[in-house]
Amino acid sequence: MRDKHGKFVELANKRVNTAIKAMRLVANLSNRANYDYSEDEARRVTRALQKELDATKAKFGDGGAAGEGEFRL
Repeated sequence: MRDKHGKFVELANKRVNTAIKAMRLVANLSNRANYDYSEDEARRVTRALQKELDATKAKFGDGGAAGEGEFRL
């Protein structure tokens, strides 16, 4: 059986990268050449994502830095 930290690192790498990819797909919806949406709809999307991110940050103690590329611990 893996130790708790090893399991955390393995799952965090997979889950964070999956979440980043999903957010990039949501961001693709902002392309006005392909999609039509109201400013209210855009605010609702970003508000829902921000709310969930804020809840996640609160559980971890609000740390971390923004970056590009693949996530690794």
